Amino acid sequence: MPKILEEWKVLPHGRLSEVDDGLWTVTGELHMPLTPLQRRMTVVRLNTGDLVIYSAIALDEPQMAALEAAGRPAWLIVPGDLHRMDAKIWKARYPDLRVVAPSGAQKAAEDVVHVDATDPDFGDEAVRFVTVSGMAGHEAALIVRRAAGTTLIVNDIIGNMPHDSGFVLRLTGFAGDEPHIPVPIKMSLKEKETLRAQLEAWADLPDLKRIIMSHGEPITRDAPAQLRALADTLG
Repeated sequence: MPKILEEWKVLPHGRLSEVDDGLWTVTGELHMPLTPLQRRMTVVRLNTGDLVIYSAIALDEPQMAALEAAGRPAWLIVPGDLHRMDAKIWKARYPDLRVVAPSGAQKAAEDVVHVDATDPDFGDEAVRFVTVSGMAGHEAALIVRRAAGTTLIVNDIIGNMPHDSGFVLRLTGFAGDEPHIPVPIKMSLKEKETLRAQLEAWADLPDLKRIIMSHGEPITRDAPAQLRALADTLG
């Protein structure tokens, strides 16, 4: 498990990239014991101009300035038990942040930072927080609607890292030739049919254009079909 950061420490990362109106992502890199691991932060702007930060990463000052130019950081989502490494330093930098975690991950998140909500209402009908069905409350997702289409943002339930990301990541299903539900997720599941139904329901989201995940490249080609294929692996 990555060590919780106590001060603003910038690890290798890229640049904020706008993938849709008011929707940005940036990738960073963690040096894990057996393999480097790509991680991704996603930023969503609400209709108020406030920002929702999903799976936070500490960025360098030029990229933080670009983020702040996009809006006021107002919500910080810890989307799962293991994605809390930067939560404390973000809360220290922005004391007014409201911290959110799904109910199953609340205890792990609160070992680091106080959780203000487990089922938030952002006051924007185009941005919806979802506690993922079938994961015992341990994973949060976002559904973001824009004029160009819908984006689904998930955490660890889908891996889509390149095949050459390393043997360990291929073995665990985070990397490969196509998106996977990682092996650790499958092994921990007690409600496979419930998660399968969740994936199938997401496949029916109107005008679903892309899926963004915390580890891997966004899925932009026929996202509904990809979700149905992932659902079939649980059958």
